[in-house]
Amino acid sequence: AAPEAGGWDGAKAPSIADFEVLAQAAFDRLPDEFRALCADVVFNVTDFAEDDVVRELEAESPFDILGLFSGVGLPQQGYAPQTGQMPNTIFLYRRPILDYWAENDESLGSIVTHVLVHEIGHHFGFSDDDMEAIEQAAG
Repeated sequence: AAPEAGGWDGAKAPSIADFEVLAQAAFDRLPDEFRALCADVVFNVTDFAEDDVVRELEAESPFDILGLFSGVGLPQQGYAPQTGQMPNTIFLYRRPILDYWAENDESLGSIVTHVLVHEIGHHFGFSDDDMEAIEQAAG
């Protein structure tokens, strides 16, 4: 239910700090086993993907990228971390997520959760096609 008109009067778009709280809440709701496998993953909220990421992913616009997994997925890691290897990082991009939220009938929390779970899937080594099949199977 939407707030009364006056409820929107002073409303502002959620900040990066607000997104960090949303992402942490989404992460905290995931199963314990799932979270344990993400203990070494760094979460980072920024407004947009870097220009080189947009080019590398061949996106038409930075608004096309809601999140990104950067690093070496669990299946490829082996048993010992490589010297000088940056930590696995999941990026959530605030502005594209807000844009998607404005265009769809979903709660902001459910969108952040979906993007977070999708990027964690890449940490587990799943491809986009793997995750789409999992989502379809889950209904």
